[in-house]
Amino acid sequence: MHDGTSVGRTGQVAVIFVSQRTATDGEGYAAAAAAMDALAAQQPGYRGVESTRDADGFGITISYWATDADACAWRDHPDHAAIRARGRADWYQNYQVIVARVERGYGWVRP
Repeated sequence: MHDGTSVGRTGQVAVIFVSQRTATDGEGYAAAAAAMDALAAQQPGYRGVESTRDADGFGITISYWATDADACAWRDHPDHAAIRARGRADWYQNYQVIVARVERGYGWVRP
């Protein structure tokens, strides 16, 4: 998913989630991912998400937050923590999380 709003994110906190999926339970993973996207969008400070995954299961998801405290509150949300544990048990071979503040952004759109 790409919402086209990366430009104008200066000052926001970007939580970059880089992962490699297992071949386990694709339906369960898809349902959990949709539920987490919907839940994240309801959290204070949520500013959007962009995500992609290739055919081999490598994915990058970037969620944007108004403040570091908002990003940490999402990390600590009990439902998110439960799904994270399920991901470690079943859905991910590995992942890493990088947290950064957006310093600038720009884009281009084909006319």
